Amino acid sequence: MDIRALRYFIEVVKRQSFTKAAEALYVTQPTISKMVRQLEEELGCPLILREGRSFRLTDAGRATYERGLDVLSAMNQLKTELSDLSALKRGELVVGLPPMVGVAFFAPVVSSFRQRYPQIELKMVEDGALAIESSVRSGELEIGVAVLPVDNQAFDQFAVVRDPLCLVAPAGSEWRGQSVVRLEQIANQPFVLYPQDFTLARRVSDAFRELGRPLHVVGRSAHWDFIVELVSAHMGVTLLPRSIVERLDRAAYDVIPLAEPKLVWHLALIWQKNGYLSHAARAWLAVTRDVLGGLE
Repeated sequence: MDIRALRYFIEVVKRQSFTKAAEALYVTQPTISKMVRQLEEELGCPLILREGRSFRLTDAGRATYERGLDVLSAMNQLKTELSDLSALKRGELVVGLPPMVGVAFFAPVVSSFRQRYPQIELKMVEDGALAIESSVRSGELEIGVAVLPVDNQAFDQFAVVRDPLCLVAPAGSEWRGQSVVRLEQIANQPFVLYPQDFTLARRVSDAFRELGRPLHVVGRSAHWDFIVELVSAHMGVTLLPRSIVERLDRAAYDVIPLAEPKLVWHLALIWQKNGYLSHAARAWLAVTRDVLGGLE
């Protein structure tokens, strides 16, 4: 249905005059008459019975007028809502974050985003980076944080973090005082690591496989604070990004940088390549740039 024809018809009924409707809409009277006839042809029934210089509505005309008011009201409401969305006065944004990422980096981003756009409902979905990558690829998530590298043919990206890994061991360990530790020096240790479906867990496993040494995992958790508690309980050692270990009590743990350039925690916001990004998602990217900066 031509919404313009419906609007013209409703204006004629409201003003009870083709001439006054034309004046109100800044069009000619023949244009009004033509659009009303077009609407009647589209609906397949007469709407107006013309009686000299006046007219009256048919049953179909009365029904069209009443329902037409609802349609125009809904259209006006839609325009308002779309305007609000573009002005970020309302809306929803779902962001995928690996568990370790939130506390370490994105808490200040979330805070800044909420201050700037309090009407946007922000939802954080915690999952492993591989699962987030899959959800962005399928369209379940509009934007999320993944561990690089990712498929450049499938995703656009904005890198925010590049962290080396560090060995975390109970205080007083055999590596205390060393400036760095090599992977082969800790190959026989029991490890507390992240879940197997986490990108970083796979990278660590691959590094030990290349070394030709078995990786002995005695426990796994998606939460770094629980991992370090298990380390403190002498359950094993772990490898964590530098940004995480900077939060640890150095009196309770020995923290030594890992001399393994391939094992880095390289994070980026990713979204579908050439895909549509909502106003809220673009605002999230802008806030992230402001708060965290970016990396090449």
